[in-house]
Amino acid sequence: MKSKSLWLLAVISLLLVVLAACGNAEGSEDGGDEEANSNTEENTSAEGSSESEGEMTEVVVDGSSTVFPVMEAVAEEYQKENPDARVNIGTSGSGGGFEKFAAGETHISNASRPIKDEEKQALEETGIEYTEFEIALDGLSIVVNTENDWVDQLTVEELNKMWSADGDVTTWADVREGWPEEEIEFYSPGADSGTFDYFSEVVFGEEGDIRQDASLSEDDNVLVQGVTGSKNAIGYFGYAYYAENDDQLKAVPIVNDSGEAVKPDQETVQSGEYNPFARPLFVYVKHSTLEDESVYNFAKYALENAGAMAESVGYVAKPDSAYEEALNKLDEIAGK
Repeated sequence: MKSKSLWLLAVISLLLVVLAACGNAEGSEDGGDEEANSNTEENTSAEGSSESEGEMTEVVVDGSSTVFPVMEAVAEEYQKENPDARVNIGTSGSGGGFEKFAAGETHISNASRPIKDEEKQALEETGIEYTEFEIALDGLSIVVNTENDWVDQLTVEELNKMWSADGDVTTWADVREGWPEEEIEFYSPGADSGTFDYFSEVVFGEEGDIRQDASLSEDDNVLVQGVTGSKNAIGYFGYAYYAENDDQLKAVPIVNDSGEAVKPDQETVQSGEYNPFARPLFVYVKHSTLEDESVYNFAKYALENAGAMAESVGYVAKPDSAYEEALNKLDEIAGK
């Protein structure tokens, strides 16, 4: 009888152990499901974040190398404040920028001169609506090497004589009596550059072409290097590139319409004394792309900060009221 009781007790104990083990196993499986669900939610959240980042449009801007320092500074600050944002700033020149703009490759086009009639027509043909915004002022700077101690000023007529393809200027002595008989080296922005167009319009008018032996480049830094590398060089580009290298370059005072020789600086550009080479700088914004929040947010940030960024890189800001008007216009276009 006692042995039967012991045997029964052993069986019951074994059953209890088995039941307990089964319970723990079920609990473990439930816990595993909860952990798996938790991981799935985390993965879904990460994928959602990736999708959100993926949906953020890379804002593409191209055009003028003169406007580039302003927009580059804007883009750098914008991306610091918006780490997920991506902005690509190109420098194919004002003309090259408008070609990409018309081809639908960019959202914003930078230009150092107003859009031309043929460029307007190309945009009309592709059904692209846009608005022009002035973001800063520039003083197109004519520069020589710091070792050049004879050029004290130049007139537009002398610039025409020097740079014209039809001219017979070879040495500095051909420009003005008493200057050295040293051969001049010419450095100019490329033909797609708005600076090239603006300089040509001021110096040649509707007629005349730039000399064929000038070294051309769409990269203003190449022009800076060319002038700094030769005592007899002369070149021209936006004021910011001169200001950045004013220890290696000498800006030539230009005789204005009042007969005064004036150097480019923020005061003379703002006042208009530095004429005829003071000019506005532009961005052109495509209307349809403002439906994209990424493009709208960057365009708004650019107009809010263009003045400060322009001055930080050596250009001249427009009055605050001009930027306020521009922002109101942007919101109107975007339906904000």
